[in-house]
Amino acid sequence: MFRPLELFIGLRYTRAKRRNQFISFISTVSIVCIAISVIALITVMSVMNGFDYQMRARILGAISHATVSGVNQSMEDWPRALKVASANPHVLGAAPYVESEAMLLARRSSGALVRGIEPSLEPKVVDIDKHMVEGSLDALKPGSWNIVLGKELAMTLGVNVGDRVTMAVPELRATPMGGVPRMRGFHVAGVFELGMEQFDSGLALVNMSDAEKLNSLTGPTGIRLRLDNLFNARPVARELADQLGQVYRVQTWMDTNANLFAALSMEKMVMFVILSLIILVAVINLISMLMMLVTDKQADIAILRTLGATPRSIMGMFMVQGVLVGFVGIGFGVGLGSLLSWKLPGIIKWIEHTFHVTFLSPDVYYISEVPSRLDWHDVGWVALLTFTFSLLATLYPAWRASRTQPAQALRYE
Repeated sequence: MFRPLELFIGLRYTRAKRRNQFISFISTVSIVCIAISVIALITVMSVMNGFDYQMRARILGAISHATVSGVNQSMEDWPRALKVASANPHVLGAAPYVESEAMLLARRSSGALVRGIEPSLEPKVVDIDKHMVEGSLDALKPGSWNIVLGKELAMTLGVNVGDRVTMAVPELRATPMGGVPRMRGFHVAGVFELGMEQFDSGLALVNMSDAEKLNSLTGPTGIRLRLDNLFNARPVARELADQLGQVYRVQTWMDTNANLFAALSMEKMVMFVILSLIILVAVINLISMLMMLVTDKQADIAILRTLGATPRSIMGMFMVQGVLVGFVGIGFGVGLGSLLSWKLPGIIKWIEHTFHVTFLSPDVYYISEVPSRLDWHDVGWVALLTFTFSLLATLYPAWRASRTQPAQALRYE
């Protein structure tokens, strides 16, 4: 005889017969519901992972992992600070910068964040040089008075490469007519596009020496750092703060963008909880299927009890079928959900192209394409959670089956 007996009988109950086609149908519905729930949860988690990854990549492509700045407007002894920061084993690159707000004037006007950089050092800390649409950062030479604009900012100003832009900074200059803002003309030497509205429409780059002269500074306002592990930014920041002393302030990307990434993590958790409730609904179908099966098999259970089957064996028989339904549903769900998550960006593009719709407008959202990043850690948690729910769903029906009294069940047989 097939051993163990509980597994043999449980597998026999999963095969449909003419008189219990409805139970087989409910079993199929339970498998489909569990599979759909797993597919939905894996897909949504992958999309959330994709958004989180894209936001980190694009934001950290324009800002640094950590910054060292002075207490005053410009840093004191910044070459020493640059040397100390570069000597840290976790620092892959360091670059000084000058940052200020200014008004840019051309065919139209727009406010912008103007960052003075060293073109030779800037690629060590950010990836703007990889997102140049026109021109190059190498054109930002000292005394050239060239400027590189974000694509949206250039469109707002109505300028292209080679045009002239006038920059007005809040530094006042005394004249017989009173205090007036300091102004200087720049030539547009390049245009970049990071894919984020915040930077493409509000960031301009000039040479650091030109920015110092325009803002009457004697040195950079800070030093930007790229680390070997961006999630290790805070320990590295504390270490650098202890080495540099209290005349410097060290901040990380986690400090400047904490609310954004905390909101993304919270949204991912909320979506996980909401979709877990869908799995519970599918599990309720599994419970109803098992309860109908227990009712249908009352006579069989009674006969097995008279032949010596223990309540524990009876529970095992019905738990086998419930676990099998959950296992099959999880298998289909994980397979199809992983495939959908992998192909989702292409599917979304096809839908947008075919039906002429736009799901994420670039004018509204940071990211204009639906991203998807499949994380097998999340897939494992989804599969484990669903299997646990399916296992728990079998306990009450199996317990009811084990409580069947042979005399009562066979009274009318």
